[in-house]
Amino acid sequence: MVNSLRQNYDQKIFPELLKEFKYKNIHEVPKLVKIIINRGIGEAAQNSKAIDKSISEFAYITGQKPIITKTKKAIAGFKIREDMPIGLKVTLRKEKMYDFLNKLINLSLPRIRDFRGISSTQFDGRGNYNLGLKEQLIFPEINYEQIDKVKGMNITIVTTANSDEESLALLKKFGMPFKE
Repeated sequence: MVNSLRQNYDQKIFPELLKEFKYKNIHEVPKLVKIIINRGIGEAAQNSKAIDKSISEFAYITGQKPIITKTKKAIAGFKIREDMPIGLKVTLRKEKMYDFLNKLINLSLPRIRDFRGISSTQFDGRGNYNLGLKEQLIFPEINYEQIDKVKGMNITIVTTANSDEESLALLKKFGMPFKE
């Protein structure tokens, strides 16, 4: 079964972008490549159970088990040794990417308190968008009673767009609620 967001891209967004930016080749039209979700867990150096709870949260939110990122070198001032777990990372592609983006746009972002839209200045200059969330409670899969501490995450949406304007147009057509 094809995702509704993917079907919308193929049938509606792709031709609109082709016409709007006057591309000569269909392979120049921007598309989504992947979505990367990161969380740094500084308390994992002292508390090993903190990383286990975050792993289960990420698995609920994304439908995929995260990779545990580890430190590259020891830093005595932070009480960190080499190869200690310090964060989590999930890379979503294809159908899971479109499912997550659909859930983010239509369910999660509107649940943010006093939500007026996301900033349109968080592009990196190469067409990728970075979004920082302050709490995981906006996702419907997270049970409020099972949360011991509110933690944020960083979401990076990677596109094939060459400029920020092209990427902004792509994400707006997907329905991302940008501030005006």
